[in-house]
Amino acid sequence: MPNPVSSAGRLLAAGFVLARHDALLPREAAHLAPSSLRGPAAVLRTLAGGARARGRPGERLGRAFEALGPAAIKLGQLMSTRADIFGGQFADDLGRLKDRLPPFPMAMAMAEVEAGLERPLASLYASFEPPVAAASLAQAHPAVLHDGRRVAVKVLRPGIERRVAADIGAMLLGARLAERFAVPLRRLEPLAAATAVARSLALELDLRLEAAAASELGEVMAKDGHMHAPVVVWEGVAKRMLTLEWAQGMPLSRPESLEQPGLDRPALANHVTRGFLTQAMDHGVFHADLHEGNLFVSAPARLEAVDYGIIGRIGPAERRFLAEILYGFLRRDYHRVAEVHFEAGYVPADQDIATFAQALRAVGEPIFGRPASEVSMGRLLGQLFEITGLFGMHLRPELVLLQKTMVAVEGVARRIDPGHDIWVAAQPVVERWMRRELSPARRVQDLAERALRIAERLARLVEAPHPPAVVVERRASGVAWAGLVAGLLALALAMEQVLR
Repeated sequence: MPNPVSSAGRLLAAGFVLARHDALLPREAAHLAPSSLRGPAAVLRTLAGGARARGRPGERLGRAFEALGPAAIKLGQLMSTRADIFGGQFADDLGRLKDRLPPFPMAMAMAEVEAGLERPLASLYASFEPPVAAASLAQAHPAVLHDGRRVAVKVLRPGIERRVAADIGAMLLGARLAERFAVPLRRLEPLAAATAVARSLALELDLRLEAAAASELGEVMAKDGHMHAPVVVWEGVAKRMLTLEWAQGMPLSRPESLEQPGLDRPALANHVTRGFLTQAMDHGVFHADLHEGNLFVSAPARLEAVDYGIIGRIGPAERRFLAEILYGFLRRDYHRVAEVHFEAGYVPADQDIATFAQALRAVGEPIFGRPASEVSMGRLLGQLFEITGLFGMHLRPELVLLQKTMVAVEGVARRIDPGHDIWVAAQPVVERWMRRELSPARRVQDLAERALRIAERLARLVEAPHPPAVVVERRASGVAWAGLVAGLLALALAMEQVLR
């Protein structure tokens, strides 16, 4: 449990850093502040100066968050998903947050690895090299196994758990103070945001969970072939270390990666878009940090994703919601898109569906007839969520993460191929999902599965002990219901066979 005095001290230190970057009460918003705060704000701005205080508010806040470390960086990344609240430019500026620091000493990394292995480092690695990348939470070392495989070993920074816990304590304290004293900020739900950051960082500080995510998504990716994941070397996995086979290709963050001989850039861009959508819609789990530094490319169009610290998940209802709204916008069927929102329970039943469909038209119509390079599916979803908020829709966190990832995917795909049409790339994935999940055969199959579950529950009811006075009557009733359900099940299965 963080010490309250320590948390208060860290919060004051964070306030000083923000003030030096003119990101606490920025000059652009000075006229919006209450008159009682304008004097203190002017005093705080005297602390700002030099390169730190240059640029747009989002750029300055991003630099301040980078200086404050992992918890602040994670908060900034979360804020970058809410363009509907902070504005598009501000969200874009925060979306460029970088997480790079000098590496910690090689000897400390080797000691951490041996502690995780519980045996000498040389028992697993034939060679272990200096780090090639260092972030605020961990750094990555190239290594070679005794069987000759080249691997990457990710090692958490020594003492990072204590640093993160202290920063989270200060962040939670600041969020509580904001909710209590800054009434206009309550609609931003600062405590909920800080709690989300704390939960995300807790997961990233256990590298066994990242190994499991890489393994799971590797199996998912293998089914469609759009992306690949490095193989987990499980004997080199512990809470504070992770070993993966070395990614094939060249990181997309390097400009020369797209100049490789034989590279098919349109096909590669399609893999980026379809890989993400297939993961989300077909499997309900997706890599949620698909920026250029996490993607490796090789000719002709091979794409490998690394860094599985942030994984998104959406359930069957959300997958249907996503598929149907995208399909509805593709067909300009705004009434159907409106119906989906009501059927999913996202928009309260007391709202008017025709008026809601009219609002959806205001989102969809401006995109038609425009060049593909000017039409963003991710931004369309962002505008959709903004408008649905006017009708009482409470946005689900998994949909926000999905929209954020889609914006990143669009940016990557269009950098690979400036002429990439994300709608054309998405259409076969969406239509395949619609044919499979909403076909008569699938609905009959769903009916059969529900009937089977009901029959199993009724069978357990019949077999359960009952008082003598009612057992015969209940068993007779249960047997009759079970017979009816079994008949429905047989009919459903027969219909499924006919419809195949």
